[in-house]
Amino acid sequence: MSRDSAAISAFLDAQAAEAGAARNTLLAYGRDLNDLAGWLARQSLSLADLTRERIEEYLTFCEAQGLSRATRARRLSAIRQFTRFALEEGWRPDDPAIRISGPGRTHRLPRSLSQSEIALLLQAAPRFGRTQADRARSTCLVELLYSTGMRVSELVELPVAGCRGDPELLLIRGKGGRERLVPLTGPARRALTAWLAHRDHAPEGSALAKLVAGRGGRWLFPAPGKAGHMSRQAISRLLERLSLMAGLDPARVTPHVIRHAFATHLLEGGADLRVIQTLLGHADLGTTEIYTHVVTARMRELVLKHHPLAAPKNRKT
Repeated sequence: MSRDSAAISAFLDAQAAEAGAARNTLLAYGRDLNDLAGWLARQSLSLADLTRERIEEYLTFCEAQGLSRATRARRLSAIRQFTRFALEEGWRPDDPAIRISGPGRTHRLPRSLSQSEIALLLQAAPRFGRTQADRARSTCLVELLYSTGMRVSELVELPVAGCRGDPELLLIRGKGGRERLVPLTGPARRALTAWLAHRDHAPEGSALAKLVAGRGGRWLFPAPGKAGHMSRQAISRLLERLSLMAGLDPARVTPHVIRHAFATHLLEGGADLRVIQTLLGHADLGTTEIYTHVVTARMRELVLKHHPLAAPKNRKT
């Protein structure tokens, strides 16, 4: 293992142990820092040779490669975390990234689906799949996503043990291992019960029965593969096909968009922002506040579209 690889590995171990960083965050840090190390190696340099000027040169290189502003901001964030760690560990006498101003992120409103579009998706789910078990699984997936607003990574890693007994609440393990309780709607509970019946009583010798008997037995949504549960990509593909059946643009229907719809529809219904923050598992209320802008933008659009005095011909100059 090279010195840079060892340094990155030590940094990631510390992030996991001390900061409780989520697996996806660690993977992103690793990719970004390895890219930086590769760029330095091509100049016969290492991470120990980082200076403010070299970091700025690297960010310029990333921009020239066509990387988005969000990606460049994320890479700078990873570099800042690493150089601060290196300073704290005594690997270097200074932090060369501390005064670098990044490209910043473009604050775009999250995409969402209207309540009528979600209704079309939920109506199509019980008809999607070759077998009754497939259709029950599709319905349960969509109902749970929209009922709880959970992340797709949280959904695929739901242990079946916590879903039994017609629960009114589900315990979700989120980013950094943080846990939260989310309530289930009536339709979601019925869909969960129906799927468990198919899952637990799959015909002997069937593909589903083999999955449940194997390493997929501990997960609500078992699947072949090393993890034993459905992947995030598999659920995204399922939603893509389901959206076509529902008559929706598949590019607009993703697990994260359904999560946004959950939060937006709650806010439209008068839910408190703090409650939505808890349900979504956001550590910072500022992350949740973006949904107030979504609702404000939608209200403005409705007024401009439907108010009789909003039409251009009726406006006085």
